[in-house]
Amino acid sequence: MADIVECHSGYTYGERPVAFTWQGQRLMIANIISRGRTPQAKWFRVSTAGGQVFELSCLEGIEGSKEPVWQIRPF
Repeated sequence: MADIVECHSGYTYGERPVAFTWQGQRLMIANIISRGRTPQAKWFRVSTAGGQVFELSCLEGIEGSKEPVWQIRPF
């Protein structure tokens, strides 16, 4: 099952993540700690309302995928 990230999308897709599903549980993002971009992806280091920290990466241009692919990693 693909990781699910809910985002606010204004000018571009995935401008700001607002929630995500981790191990079957929906977690709300309380704070974006930092963000960045590489040639292959944009990433966000976030904290949840429960104080957990995760890195969310949106991989773009993955062959065979019409949609961007999100990866979630606890930090």
